[in-house]
Amino acid sequence: MIQIDLTDRVTIVTGASRGIGRAIAVTLAQAGAAVACVARSEGPLKETVSLCEKAGGKALDFVCDIKDQAAVNAVVSNVLENFGRIDVMVNNAGTTRDNLMMRMSDEEWDDVIDTNMKGSFHFCRAVARPMLKQKGGKLINIISATGQAGNVGQANYAASKAGIAAFTKSVAREMSAKGIICNCIAPGYIVTEMSEKLSDKHKERLFDLIPLARTGKPEEVAYAVAFLASDLGNFINGQVINVDGGMVM
Repeated sequence: MIQIDLTDRVTIVTGASRGIGRAIAVTLAQAGAAVACVARSEGPLKETVSLCEKAGGKALDFVCDIKDQAAVNAVVSNVLENFGRIDVMVNNAGTTRDNLMMRMSDEEWDDVIDTNMKGSFHFCRAVARPMLKQKGGKLINIISATGQAGNVGQANYAASKAGIAAFTKSVAREMSAKGIICNCIAPGYIVTEMSEKLSDKHKERLFDLIPLARTGKPEEVAYAVAFLASDLGNFINGQVINVDGGMVM
């Protein structure tokens, strides 16, 4: 039987304090990876570290605002100091500030763009140098089906996720000759704290768009991440992989 083996791999997962990020961190730990868990909330982050350790992996927590390049650089330096290398970077952290476009403030737009897009850029840029020295690495950016199909009241969020998709393809073209593979995963309606903030009417509309007629689980996104992080995904590059039950075809 083929199994995903991430033994001796060092991974960084942002937004690891809850939801999809926590599921990714724990799944990578179950596969044998060391996991640097990054988020803004220290308490929930420590819970994720504990779950990773119970799953059999090594894990450390790092509180960080991903909008701050200096803070991101410090995390990367600390990960290298503690683990010696970085093999996989998973940019999962994100935020929403929903509003109709005509009512959306500059602050609502900027906060989402800076967190989602700039945060992913900051970490990809920061880990690129050590990965180049290693002559290899994996960059995995978590986007959203909304970045492909759009959504009412989420112009800022959709733009940020679509931007990361284009960024991913550009990085893949730039870095793949140097052994660095870059892909992104686009989850659909996954049951998390973030998705639960949506109105009942909004949820019903999304549910009607899913051919599988069910919501997704955070673990189902995490399995796709683990596959890409492993050697099994070594010939997949510059792709957007949808984990959405057929929501976007």
